[in-house]
Amino acid sequence: MKKLLSLVLALMMIFSMAAFAENEPVRVSALMGPTGMGLVKLMKDSEGGSEYEFTLAASADLITPKFIKGELDVACVPANLASVLYNKTNGGVTVLAVNTLGVLYIVERGEAISSIEDLRGKTVYASGKGATPEYALNYLLTESGIDPDKDLNLIYKSEHAECLTALIQDENAVAMLPQPFVTVAQTKADDIRIALDMTEEWMKLQEGKENPSGMLTGVVIARTEFVKNNPEKVEKLLSDYEASVTFVNENIEEGAALIGEYGIVQEAVAKIAIPYCKIVCIRGEEMKTLLSGYLSVLEGQNPTAIGGKVPNDDFYYGV
Repeated sequence: MKKLLSLVLALMMIFSMAAFAENEPVRVSALMGPTGMGLVKLMKDSEGGSEYEFTLAASADLITPKFIKGELDVACVPANLASVLYNKTNGGVTVLAVNTLGVLYIVERGEAISSIEDLRGKTVYASGKGATPEYALNYLLTESGIDPDKDLNLIYKSEHAECLTALIQDENAVAMLPQPFVTVAQTKADDIRIALDMTEEWMKLQEGKENPSGMLTGVVIARTEFVKNNPEKVEKLLSDYEASVTFVNENIEEGAALIGEYGIVQEAVAKIAIPYCKIVCIRGEEMKTLLSGYLSVLEGQNPTAIGGKVPNDDFYYGV
């Protein structure tokens, strides 16, 4: 009788724990930038509810340890970091969607630049040396027949603001800046214009290639264990996320107000920047094609940038 009672109690505890796990919110974190901007409508709709638990972080360094420890289920992070985490955890990371295409732009104070070729012989200020902005720029230059070390004067600064200062001080200079900082820069000097959209220039280079890649900024990742144990939650999240992205892109004023409310960037900046931030929710085969190609490009520039190697097929959700 005691054994039977113990068995019943054990089963009750198991079912209770399962029900508790089922009712736990999905813990989601995103960065204070374009990779988090598409989430704001979902964040607003979820206030006061128990389905999701959102946090925003100033840098990926604040997200990574929590994700690895299992304190987060889902995170919006730079595309190359997703690959680094996959390799570091031996496949413990699954990418659910691409959420931001390239947000890098070539800007100038004039009308001298209309193609990558026009960068030849120019002084170009940029930040992100030793990281994906440098690798992306080097790829675009070399694929266009320009030697980054010989055919132009590339000066790397530690911060975007330093690039802006250099641009303002030298009217003939050019800078590579990300959104929404480009919009912020234009509020500082109204003669700064976007000369090149680096995502568009990247896509031009893919025409006719057997395995075209995309220029990406951010992706949505989840712990592989969470994906396997919560398939319905994952599908619901992706559906809700896609609806949020659509809302932000189609309702710029309302989206900008929410972005400002959550402190990602000022509302006035967001209102101008949203169309240039390339906020998306790309899933499945298209996601795999764009992301695997992009990671292969980075691997060719510096394997360390993606954690040593391009992830296996199990990295891509729904493929």
